[in-house]
Amino acid sequence: MKRRTLIASAPATALVAATARAAAPTRVVLWHAMGGALGDKLQSIVDAFNKSQPDFAVDAVYKGSYPQVLTATIAAWRAGKAPSIAQVFDVGTADMLGAGRAVVDVYKLAEMTGVAIEPSTYIPAVRGYYSLNDGKMGAAPFNSSTALMWINEDAFEKAGLDPKAPLATWDDVIKAARAIKAKGAAEIPVMTSWPTWVHFEQFAAIHNVEYATLNDGFGGPNPKLRLDSHPFVRNLDTLLTMQKDGLFHYEGRDGKPSPIFYSGKAAITFDSSSIYGQLVKSAKFRFANAYLPYHQSIIKSPINSIIGGAAFWAMTAPGRDKAEYEAVARFFKFISEPQNDAGWAEATGYVPVTLAGNDYIAKQGFYAKQPGGDLAVKQLTRTEPTKYSRGIRLGGMPEVRVIIEEEWESAIQSGTPAHKALARAQQRSQAVVDRFARALHG
Repeated sequence: MKRRTLIASAPATALVAATARAAAPTRVVLWHAMGGALGDKLQSIVDAFNKSQPDFAVDAVYKGSYPQVLTATIAAWRAGKAPSIAQVFDVGTADMLGAGRAVVDVYKLAEMTGVAIEPSTYIPAVRGYYSLNDGKMGAAPFNSSTALMWINEDAFEKAGLDPKAPLATWDDVIKAARAIKAKGAAEIPVMTSWPTWVHFEQFAAIHNVEYATLNDGFGGPNPKLRLDSHPFVRNLDTLLTMQKDGLFHYEGRDGKPSPIFYSGKAAITFDSSSIYGQLVKSAKFRFANAYLPYHQSIIKSPINSIIGGAAFWAMTAPGRDKAEYEAVARFFKFISEPQNDAGWAEATGYVPVTLAGNDYIAKQGFYAKQPGGDLAVKQLTRTEPTKYSRGIRLGGMPEVRVIIEEEWESAIQSGTPAHKALARAQQRSQAVVDRFARALHG
């Protein structure tokens, strides 16, 4: 039988099925670390993208914490089964930029697919963090935040303090903490989440302090950490002294301590700007945010902070075709549209990553209705980034964070002075950075 006759005689249902398959959208998989309400909001964005056009669809899959997503993505790529998109946290940026053929940088993705993704769209502090040294984009920014100081206004009033009075410097914070402790206004005067991110990385940025040589790693291979330099010793010594005096409580790593502040047990905490949505939802007390405090002996006027959070990376896999990469590119462009960027920021407390998104929020009156809602953006943009406030570009940063926290915790337990704790952290962390540099550059 001739082939044309065979096709002509095929059942009508088979032809319908074939047509349906041909019309089915190209599907890609996104692995992410957004749990709970954040995951729900991300899913709504994915659903909106899928409904916005018929040709492409994203399937969002929650894979656990940031480190778990990164570990799973690396393992999947080695097995030839990487997701099309992986959400990787800020300190994994250097590792992803050095991942070679495992990723497709955003600028290459745009060239490959013809879907324009303009770097100038993004806020400078965000754009710089996820760019190569020549300014070309490596990742698509999504959930960016910065660290802020958060205040329990009810506890301040109980201590006889004006919650609206600025706490600009660490001297101001210590003075307030003493009053809070003396009056028993809160179980914990001062605490923190994300200890290393806030008190080392953000600290270095706003004080214009060198975290590592070669412009904090942006300037080339083999950077040397500066963790044992005077500014870091001064800051850790302040926190250790406050701990001994009962003014500061170290409550754990990463974001695990955050619920303590949500519960109202602490008067002051340092945490991501992204906790705003959670506080609105669950706090039974009045709260406010403020700029991170600074040491006047280190800098007369603080500069811009740096971002945290995560970005989306386009991953490669054997047999992945151009249509899949186009789906990724169009999704990246979709999330950067002003209304989508603004909607995510309004719902979560993350900062809008685009200039137009920030303008959109302002014009909609969100900042006017939510005092302090724009503070994170103001802190990120209050000065032009310097070579020490652009961000930190070091391989092995997740391990470095853990090492610093281990030495900090050991100092609390043993009474080790700050300079000795950081000398040890410097030695151990440099070995990690050197190992990654050798793997990348030989």
